[in-house]
Amino acid sequence: MNVLVIGSGGREHVICWKLKQSEKVDKLYCAPGNGGTASCAENVDVNTDEHKDIIKFCKDKNVEFVVVGPEAPLAIGITDNLEKEDIAVFGPSYAAARMESSKIFSKEIMGKYNIPTAGFRIFDNFKMAEEYLKGAEMPVVVKAYGLAAGKGVIIAKDAETAIASARDMLQDKKFGRAGEKIIIEEFLEGEEVSILVVTDGDAIRPLATSQDHKRVGDGDSGPNTGGMGAYSPAPVIGEELFEEIEHAIIKPTLEGLKKEGIIYKGILYAGLMITEDGIKVLEYNVRFGDPETQVILPRLKTDLAEIFLATAKGKLSEVDLEWDGRECVCVVLAAEGYPGEYRKGERISGIEEAEKEGALVFHAGTEKRSDGIYSSGGRVLNVVCLGDGINDAVEKTYKAASKISFTGMHYRKDIAYRAMARVKG
Repeated sequence: MNVLVIGSGGREHVICWKLKQSEKVDKLYCAPGNGGTASCAENVDVNTDEHKDIIKFCKDKNVEFVVVGPEAPLAIGITDNLEKEDIAVFGPSYAAARMESSKIFSKEIMGKYNIPTAGFRIFDNFKMAEEYLKGAEMPVVVKAYGLAAGKGVIIAKDAETAIASARDMLQDKKFGRAGEKIIIEEFLEGEEVSILVVTDGDAIRPLATSQDHKRVGDGDSGPNTGGMGAYSPAPVIGEELFEEIEHAIIKPTLEGLKKEGIIYKGILYAGLMITEDGIKVLEYNVRFGDPETQVILPRLKTDLAEIFLATAKGKLSEVDLEWDGRECVCVVLAAEGYPGEYRKGERISGIEEAEKEGALVFHAGTEKRSDGIYSSGGRVLNVVCLGDGINDAVEKTYKAASKISFTGMHYRKDIAYRAMARVKG
């Protein structure tokens, strides 16, 4: 079959790379893709915001199946529009995608169906938010209610920072419509983990566990980013803990949505905090995480196309997932200035040398020119290695990452430090 992957980041490069290995896939397209996806798919210049353009492309090229990578197209109903044209798609419906596109909707679902999460208040008026924050116990978390490319969450240690964040969102419109309302919630302390499952609304198949690193600097310092690295599996999540998460969070969420008339098909990503008071949901995402995907899919032995097709057809119960037992680590190479304003157009060297070290190099913010690969985004490359044990995987990944360079490149030097500490402990 002919398949179209929508997206342009590291996640989409991994998905294309994995789908290319499937005997079920005859022709693979990626819209718009990046400098790396071009090596395993045909990049196509289609406006992914215009669903009629995507539908026309699918019909012109006999595309039978579409995989939606990022959250933005899901949030405006691309799944619904494709299905109306009898084009099969992997990704939740518009209604289901509100679990990510509207933090208020997801909080309401959690509250209604007794899914553990942080206490919260919702505001659409800056003055009211300011008055609340003056008397609130610190720290707090200030969140834009809509999609903000992973940057609409501010951990404020004091009232001054919290008020400034609320002003940025509600008054100064820093995140546009995504910040028309904000959520102010209690700060949860503990260890953050990611649980991703694939589901057709009934059957649930857990993906390999992972943990990512959101802060830009070593020791989890500096502002939040889209993710600076990840590792899999996450040793903090044993079989007993996963069963608790599935029972207390994943199943009640899917059952609650079903009671609301929403059949959830696709990836459900739960960002969780393991606290002294138990496991609590930080947020839901409705697609593969980035960079979690970069450490999950290299460990997947099962045909990814088979999983996607079974999910779309409601036949996931017929598919079992197999996993490589080795550990996997991803280090993100970022542009100077990221996660703020960053440099673009820097020529990249050393990718082939890193691959000779055994690394998988997945492109995120890159473009291919006649004379080489250049940076075009904040998160530029993902260097990924499998290893026999977490220490081996980390050592291999950093050795490979050292082969790559571009002006202003920076990356964290402590990815997977929690997992390594557990091994030492």
